[in-house]
Amino acid sequence: MTAPKAVHFLEGEWVEGNPPIMGPMTHAAWMASVVFDGARAFEGITPDLDKHCERLVNSAGTFGLKAVHSAGEMLEIAQDGLKHFDKDAALYLRPMLFAESGFVAPDPESTRFCFTLYEAPLPSADGFSVCLSSYRRPAPNMAPTDAKASCLYPNSARALTEAGQRGFDNAVVLDAIGNVAELATANIWIAKDGAAITPAPNGTFLNGVTRQRVMALLRERGIKVYETRVTWQDVLEADEVFSTGNYGKVVPITRVEDRNLQPGPVYTTAREAYWDWAHG
Repeated sequence: MTAPKAVHFLEGEWVEGNPPIMGPMTHAAWMASVVFDGARAFEGITPDLDKHCERLVNSAGTFGLKAVHSAGEMLEIAQDGLKHFDKDAALYLRPMLFAESGFVAPDPESTRFCFTLYEAPLPSADGFSVCLSSYRRPAPNMAPTDAKASCLYPNSARALTEAGQRGFDNAVVLDAIGNVAELATANIWIAKDGAAITPAPNGTFLNGVTRQRVMALLRERGIKVYETRVTWQDVLEADEVFSTGNYGKVVPITRVEDRNLQPGPVYTTAREAYWDWAHG
């Protein structure tokens, strides 16, 4: 398998490939002091890139890391990095901050920065399948759930692996008290009687940038949107189910356990509204 083309802004210059950036004494390598964010470039646009850079700065604060670049500086770095690719290339944009030294707590003055851009096609809009995961999202007093942090993703990996072993593409993950939190890799939405419904942020999952954008766009299109408690039974009985997230943007869910679904009008409005806004 050929590795995707990738460029990285590291120590003030652009390098290609997969450069080594951590050693066995690097704090991030053994104490997981890594925060990152992900944005997208596709069809010549970079929707909400500024908000993703701002969230990385906030994640650094949660971890006691130093934001060695402002969100505005990261935005400029990204725009420079895009010059390494074709204008319409589908890319994943991933700025990252990590600590070089410290014992258990990271030394903020040792924070390093790397901004990676690499080729990554957008997922198909044909839809995907989900099942219920046996794993749960931790509560805010159990893990740094208010940051986009690498240490949270092994739990997502377990949920994805479990789902794959059952023949599904992704998993619905509950929070610590048994309500629906999100998917293993994105925020989840359901539609019922023409209204869009999504779990209210309760600190167990990120209030996604794309989630917030789609919420506003649906309301502009006259669709009622409710942020509320969502149960697994609600998902099973929904008229529509779909996801929002940076990697795939807005994608329908076409199978929930053994129930097949079709992309519906709320999902269709959400995707069309997002693409119209992004290109506008």
